[in-house]
Amino acid sequence: MSQAEKSVEEKDTTRRTIFIIVALGSALLVAGLVYLATRPAARTGEARLEGAMRPDSKEFEPFRERLLVEFNADEQAKQSDRPLGDVVITMTPTVRNFTGRTINGLELHAVGLDLSGQVVKERHFILIPTRQAELAPNKTLSVPITFEGIRKDNVPASLKVELSGVKFK
Repeated sequence: MSQAEKSVEEKDTTRRTIFIIVALGSALLVAGLVYLATRPAARTGEARLEGAMRPDSKEFEPFRERLLVEFNADEQAKQSDRPLGDVVITMTPTVRNFTGRTINGLELHAVGLDLSGQVVKERHFILIPTRQAELAPNKTLSVPITFEGIRKDNVPASLKVELSGVKFK
C-alpha cells in the first residue's frame, strides 16, 4: 500500500470516530433535555398561611356563614392540554366577604377527585397577601387557581375548592 492510501484511510477512520463521538454527545444531550422536561417538579412542601383561623376551630364559627367560597366546576373550571402531554386545569372560584372585617390573609384548598373519590391532585393556595393585599368587607375576590402536570389518563372527575384559612386585620 502506498503512503497516500494509508493517509486517506487514517483520515476516514478519524472522521468516523469524530462523527461517532459527536452523535453520542448529541444523543446524550437530547436524552438529558427530555428527562428534565418530563420529570415531575420537586416539591418543597406547600406553604400554609401562618397564624390563620382554620374552619375546624371554634373561633371561626361566627364567620362560617358570612365568608363564602363559591365554585361551580362546570362553569368556573377550564381544562386544556399542553404540548408536553399533560393537562392544566384552571379554576376561578369567587370569595365573598360579608364578615364586616377586612381580610388580610386567605388560604384556599383545591382538590381534584377521581370517580372513586380518591385524590388525584390537591394544593393549598395563599391568595391574600400573595395575589392582592387585602379583601375589604362586602367585597368579592375572583382569582384563577391552576393545577398543572396532570397526566391525561388521570384527569380529575370532580373538583372542589374550600376555605382552609383566614386572617383578619
